Amino acid sequence: MNRLCLYYRPEAERDRWVPGDRFIRPTFRRILRGAPRPGGLDKVFLNLCLGLDRLGVPYVVNLPFRKLHRTDRVAVLGRGRHCLDGYDRPNPIVAGIGLMTHPSEWPTLCTDYPVARYLQHSAWCDSVYRPYFGSRCAIWPVGIDTDRWQPGPAAAKTTDFLLYDKIHWAREARETELVAPIRAALAQLGCTHETLRYGAYEPGAFQAALGRCRAMIFLSAHESQGIAAEEAMASGLPLLAWDPGFVEDPERFKWGQPVIPATSVPYFDARCGLTFRDAAEFATQLPAFRAAQATGRLAPRDFILEHLTLEKCARQFVDLVNATQTVPFSP
Repeated sequence: MNRLCLYYRPEAERDRWVPGDRFIRPTFRRILRGAPRPGGLDKVFLNLCLGLDRLGVPYVVNLPFRKLHRTDRVAVLGRGRHCLDGYDRPNPIVAGIGLMTHPSEWPTLCTDYPVARYLQHSAWCDSVYRPYFGSRCAIWPVGIDTDRWQPGPAAAKTTDFLLYDKIHWAREARETELVAPIRAALAQLGCTHETLRYGAYEPGAFQAALGRCRAMIFLSAHESQGIAAEEAMASGLPLLAWDPGFVEDPERFKWGQPVIPATSVPYFDARCGLTFRDAAEFATQLPAFRAAQATGRLAPRDFILEHLTLEKCARQFVDLVNATQTVPFSP
């Protein structure tokens, strides 16, 4: 028997205000906010499982470490370093994506545990981890569910742009320097738009907005993969994406890496749309983007179907896991 054993453990609740409140806070959150929305890392795990299901590859989830057999394949996609607490097996581990934010937070990972591969979604992230983990690093993007995310009827398209606002840092300055000029440029060309702000919309609102809009303006300083952007592309919406070129997270100074080259669209080509660095470049790219739309040159779903389906990415994951083993995996 050589099972594929996947591990994904949400970070444990901790007491915040009074002893024991970690047990009741999730209940109050659910009452006040409704069912929790899957975050980016949750989607990575869920989409991997969907892809494995499509391939017919069996797997088990969160098997107690003590029940692992020597021939079992182990992959830990994690949420924090606690995911490996208590691991005492010799089985090689394929680890990532979210065990840490930066490798300087856990530089001894590969000596603390038998980590044979550490995964990142894209090349710019891989370049951050490679100085720490060397040849153990590998690039693996998760797949997009192209059955769920697909173009809607043209008759339902009522709005030119969905402005997807995922601005995290320097919020006030970005509103003035970036968002307001973008809105002004859209108004000048007579383009209609609606806005969704990351983390502040109800489940289902994003997919409904994609059904109404013809294209998406994607405002995120950097993405390890950019699942929301890729779901939009799978839905047939080309992107006009803000891509300043560097990591903006202020934690980069604590990491000792103040300048980290990055991108907001690591999986992107001319079929997907255009990018811009700032508001001034947006003003010049917007007419070019509209012209490309008018000529029918933009085909973002074709890009997703070529590179990022659930099946393609799940197969790549299985191949990466198999490469760490001496006994071939046979589903």
